[in-house]
Amino acid sequence: MRLSTGAKVPFIPMETVVPGERWVRPSEWRTVGGSGSKFEPGDTLSARITPCLENGKIAQYAGEQPGLGSTEFFVLRAKPKVADPLFVYYFALQTAFRARAVTSMTGASGRQRANADALSDFECTFPSLGRQRLIAATLGAYDYLAENNRRRAEILEATARALHRHQFHAVGLQTVTSGVSSDLPLGWKSSSLRNFVEINPKVVVSRDGEKPFVSMAGLSNDSMIVSDIELRAGNSGSKFRNGDTLFARITPCLENGKTGFVQFLSDSRSVAFGSTEFIVLRSKTLTPEFVYLLARSDEFRSAAIKSMSGASGRQRVQEQCFDTMSMAQPPAEVLSQFSEVVRPMFRLIHQLHLQNLNVRTIRDLLLPSLLSGQLSPTRVEGIPVAMAQASTSLG
Repeated sequence: MRLSTGAKVPFIPMETVVPGERWVRPSEWRTVGGSGSKFEPGDTLSARITPCLENGKIAQYAGEQPGLGSTEFFVLRAKPKVADPLFVYYFALQTAFRARAVTSMTGASGRQRANADALSDFECTFPSLGRQRLIAATLGAYDYLAENNRRRAEILEATARALHRHQFHAVGLQTVTSGVSSDLPLGWKSSSLRNFVEINPKVVVSRDGEKPFVSMAGLSNDSMIVSDIELRAGNSGSKFRNGDTLFARITPCLENGKTGFVQFLSDSRSVAFGSTEFIVLRSKTLTPEFVYLLARSDEFRSAAIKSMSGASGRQRVQEQCFDTMSMAQPPAEVLSQFSEVVRPMFRLIHQLHLQNLNVRTIRDLLLPSLLSGQLSPTRVEGIPVAMAQASTSLG
């Protein structure tokens, strides 16, 4: 397909494709130039470069018009009257299909790419178009449920952020400034940020045994969810507990908004560790929810970005920047009332995330059996027909 040179079109960078999530939507607009993958609504985008391919960066493009994307995408398009676009997406998720792409990789270490010819030569048998659609609708029901949960979590987080802005900016104060005004409402206290927030608190973690580990990839640009948690031995890196906020300190992760709220550990005594590029923020006199929302504020992020130093492309926030930040702390009763409202939102966001992990696990277990014909879509129980039908309208 062709896109007119110089035209503004939706653009999909690699980072917006989330492994396990079916849809990818435009995150920005760019001018059409000479390079980049080109795709239409309903096409499947598959990463071709390591480690994105191995990590499962495959999604169906959900834009409303043709788009442009990273040069590191393969674009898979259903042939009219032969294949169903949604079935093609699920076909691309198969382990065998991805393994074929991985084995075709060539290039320098760390920048290896799959060969398009290896995929073109992949032998397969597609069922009839009608059966493809039935299989796709069955699997799509699970993705529809996951997408509904994701949207609910998105609305909950947006609501919490809006409440934070409204309640703590409404008196004309900036959350973080170089010097807070002395004209404060009764009961508010102005002081250095370090008096309210602990920066990289010291936590002792044994080197023995496996513990939860979070890499930078586990943080989202626009959500509190911490994902891709793995078990690792050792204790090198940042250490954190439930209620802590993880704040990316390195470019471009900081500018992109990578910030997470820790609530996945089994109890308050458990400790996890993670990337050395996290700054861990812990409440001293505020509340955990307030600290996370503070870290998400434009004022906080801007102040951190201004302190960055280092070589181009590897700049980092300097921890000393928090020494010059000041803020106004609301009275304890105001903080308590605020957190009583938003804390259930935080918990529900986490519960929806856990539910989505289960939903996608079930989908992935069903996928090979349905695509191979070993399991008939009519024999998959527990999927409302209405949900299956609705799922096809989201793609």
